[in-house]
Amino acid sequence: MMRRNRLDSLTTWKSPALSSDAISTPRRFPRRLMLLSALAMALNGCQSLIDQSYQPSVSPSSNPQIVDEVQKNDPRAAMGAREHPRIVASYGGEYKDAKTERLVARIAGALTAVSENPSQSYRITILNSPAINAFALPGGYLYVTRGLLALANDASEVAAVLSHEMGHVTANHGIERQKREEAEVIASRVVAEVLSSDIAGKQALARGKLRLAAFSRQQELQADVIGVRMLGEAGYDPYAAARFLDSMAAYSRFMSVDPEADQSLDFLSSHPNSAQRIELARTHARAFGQEGSVGDKGRDYYLDGIDGLLYGDSPEEGYVRGQTFLHGGLGIRFDVPPDFHIDNKVEAVMATGPNDIAVRFDGVADNQNQSLTNYISSGWVTGLDPSTIQPITINGMEAATARASADRWDFDVTVIRNNSQIFRFLTAVPKGSDALEPTANVLRASFRRMTPAEAASLKPLRIRVVTVRPGENISTLAARMMGTDRKLDLFKLINALPTGAAVSPGDRVKIIAE
Repeated sequence: MMRRNRLDSLTTWKSPALSSDAISTPRRFPRRLMLLSALAMALNGCQSLIDQSYQPSVSPSSNPQIVDEVQKNDPRAAMGAREHPRIVASYGGEYKDAKTERLVARIAGALTAVSENPSQSYRITILNSPAINAFALPGGYLYVTRGLLALANDASEVAAVLSHEMGHVTANHGIERQKREEAEVIASRVVAEVLSSDIAGKQALARGKLRLAAFSRQQELQADVIGVRMLGEAGYDPYAAARFLDSMAAYSRFMSVDPEADQSLDFLSSHPNSAQRIELARTHARAFGQEGSVGDKGRDYYLDGIDGLLYGDSPEEGYVRGQTFLHGGLGIRFDVPPDFHIDNKVEAVMATGPNDIAVRFDGVADNQNQSLTNYISSGWVTGLDPSTIQPITINGMEAATARASADRWDFDVTVIRNNSQIFRFLTAVPKGSDALEPTANVLRASFRRMTPAEAASLKPLRIRVVTVRPGENISTLAARMMGTDRKLDLFKLINALPTGAAVSPGDRVKIIAE
């Protein structure tokens, strides 16, 4: 299930063992692979304890932004319609905000008017995901994430992305993907048969369907040509395509600094980037005139449209604030030790620290109301030492702890009952490390119920558009950023400010704040 279900309601919070999909990038993140593998190693068949049915809580929008209906007689539209709910579920549902929807509809409408196939209708969906992505499915299904809208700095940049995806649709690139679907179905069957966790298998299937959104390099370049032409003919800045490719390259570099970052659902994972491709986009744009002298960027109305846009985790997922994880809906919070990094992932909240220490936090519905000592020994932990199981109390809540070992790792297992829910901490350290008990103690001591006032005070991070005042500069503006310890770098990134750039009074810029 998507993390919004996982954290919004424990009755539907699935917590499978980590699937191969969750650790599919060993070459890029070897340390992350090792730590996640350690935590996965300790989990053994916990799927049998909880409902693993796949019931997406999202469905296609009944109110499309561009057309009332998507070409019902087009057989290609059937493929898009079939995959639409799964795609939406994979990205956290639809993002509903009337102002932002009107903005995207305005941009897409201008492009549709100059499309190579004006009779083609489009359904534009804003996905409720911080990932930076956009893609198309056959039949005119277009998708853009709110993360991409947060990165873009003007309407022409979003128009560049949408026109590129429309180019795939009008060039019938989806036909090639349809041919690949048979092979994908075979692979999906293998996944379903091999993975012990049904929900993990369904998540893998969803990602398999996402791969149908990937095109060949030649198709990408062809869509670039179509997209730049549409940009120019719609009156947008035709150089926006090259400019936004630069921004996404900068985003990729920013994310690569963080070894825990997962970019598997981001634009550049399926849209290969290169200096040559950026230069080709500029070459195509020159047919409309010199850079800076042609086309409308649409910056002001774009900034108006994204002011207040949700940034990062949505409220249903809980919040990460420094070393603390908080969830107002569940009314719980806990801290991790200094120098730990928290990652609010789909399948669980993960934290990694120095010296190869890792923590996994998740929860299940307490349907059987059994004792927690019996719950720990019920078979979901590999290598459990039964003699170490003991009942304890954590901040007024019934709890239990135990130790386990597997391969080169030692584990602390802590479970806590809060009303009809069981929360679980799994801490892993290299075998023999003296950091196990201190790390687990921090988690246990800090885990507590939130007060109603604390829960009510939690606010999500949003894009806030501010006007530069006299005396302000990049550094003072960046200091107002929230939700990151790399404030200056992120401020420059979301405002596309190169090294050495400056701001002037009256300029409008984006910051991230509550």
